[in-house]
Amino acid sequence: MKIPKLVIVGTGLIGSSIALAAKRRHLVERVIGVDQNREVCARAGVLGLIDEECSELAEAAAHADFLVVCTPVDTIAANILTAARACRPGTVLTDVGSTKANLVRTIEDSLPPGILFVGSHPLAGSEKTGPAFANPELFDERLVLLTPTARTNPDAITRVRAFWQALGAGVRVIDPEEHDRALAMTSHLPHVAAAALAGILPVELLALTATGFRDTTRIAAGPSSLWRAILQDNRVALLDAVVRLRAQLDEFAQALENDDGPRLAALLEQGRQI
Repeated sequence: MKIPKLVIVGTGLIGSSIALAAKRRHLVERVIGVDQNREVCARAGVLGLIDEECSELAEAAAHADFLVVCTPVDTIAANILTAARACRPGTVLTDVGSTKANLVRTIEDSLPPGILFVGSHPLAGSEKTGPAFANPELFDERLVLLTPTARTNPDAITRVRAFWQALGAGVRVIDPEEHDRALAMTSHLPHVAAAALAGILPVELLALTATGFRDTTRIAAGPSSLWRAILQDNRVALLDAVVRLRAQLDEFAQALENDDGPRLAALLEQGRQI
């Protein structure tokens, strides 16, 4: 596929990586960047990740052939609908949000006729932020989840699938509600656990941390405002996941209280095997 004008809304790590990957793979003729933070967008331009900066989303959307919204989850739906109202019929819109059910429902209820949308979630990223960390190989051999519904135009699925595959990713289709239940366990709960572990560390013990602590808390360094929005949007599924983690921690606590070596070994082996 060849996209004449690709619009990236949100030129942080993910958006800039999409832009760079698309350029390196000769997927696009021109990339337009839109970001509320003008300094971030300007930096993406200086680094050659985008060809043009645009301060107005509607203005950029009017010229788009393919548009990807890479903003925090609590702003994605509004940005998609603002863009959709300015787009030409046949324009393809997608996003990279890590929650989907509420977002897809809101967008599909108000999407203008002729505009193609399907939700996306690339299972790729980093605790690092900003265009300086853009990585053209970020999506190589990674999985992107598409979350269409019965209302989704089949052409949207075909074109968005082709886009991610052109960036080197594999693609899997999943129901939006199923997506949120799964990601509560595989992504959102790990972030909560990492933040909790980092949060209880006394400052005087920082010098005694090594690779084990860093490996298990690395993702806690992600932007708190971004993650707050994710956790709130998926709070029902995440609460269930937290309850399951609490029960597993209680199993460890009980084994320690009872000095039950075999039970501790069984719990550790369960984790090691998975």
